[in-house]
Amino acid sequence: MTETTVPNATVPSDPRNDAADTSEHTQRGITIRDVTSDQSGKWLEAGWRDFKRTPAIGLAYGAFCVVAGYVILLSLFQTGQPYLTLPLGAGFMLIAPLLAVGLYETSRRLEMGENVTLWHSLNGFRRNPGQLGAIGVILMLFFLLWSRVAMLLFALFYSGNVPPLDTLIWQTFFTRDAMIFLITGSIIGGGFAITVFAISVVSIPLLVDRDIDVITALGLSIKAFRRNWRVLTGWAAALAVLAACGMVVFLLGLAVIMPLLGHASWHAYRGLIDTSNADAPRLRRVVP
Repeated sequence: MTETTVPNATVPSDPRNDAADTSEHTQRGITIRDVTSDQSGKWLEAGWRDFKRTPAIGLAYGAFCVVAGYVILLSLFQTGQPYLTLPLGAGFMLIAPLLAVGLYETSRRLEMGENVTLWHSLNGFRRNPGQLGAIGVILMLFFLLWSRVAMLLFALFYSGNVPPLDTLIWQTFFTRDAMIFLITGSIIGGGFAITVFAISVVSIPLLVDRDIDVITALGLSIKAFRRNWRVLTGWAAALAVLAACGMVVFLLGLAVIMPLLGHASWHAYRGLIDTSNADAPRLRRVVP
């Protein structure tokens, strides 16, 4: 008996598997999209457009970050802890998503064709205050934990002896022990950063946009990161590099980089999820 083979035959997919896949990546009617690496540039481009449309708002948030950075630096030097400058600079990335809520609100209003002023943007913090407060506590705990870990690493590598200010940079960056210290700190700090990024990349803008609880928002954010981890890891690295560039020019670059990244992060959220069939309604406007 001769077996007949049909060329280029397509085996139909199992509907049960398709349903399981859809269910896994859909929650409250919100579906997670697959994204490609070229979309990162589009998110930055869209963020730049939003910044140019509302430069005063963006510069206000950027100026706040610059002033806050100088206040923190001044306090570190006055208390004899300048060695914490680098870890706290890295820790800034852990709480930056929460600071950008006003920028998310600005981009949301631009998208909806609503009025946009600095006051409107500040009202972003009032749109879902309980849930935003909950995730704010989570991010602050990560920040405090990272600060303690950074201090512990410094104590371990330098035997509890803080280098004098005139040799601090040399001993932190250019000695043999410093390289091991920096590599270890970068690995641990990177773990903190990618964890925070995974739980916040979708959750915080979603809480600004939709009437949804923090647990659901966190779950969707983690699923979105898992589904697109390669692209989003690259996106997180790009955000970190741009933020670092803003810091190294005496923090002044943050005046532009901070609002740019905030607006771009909103567009990343809009690209990552499809809310067209969401059963979580948009939050009402707090102010007209």
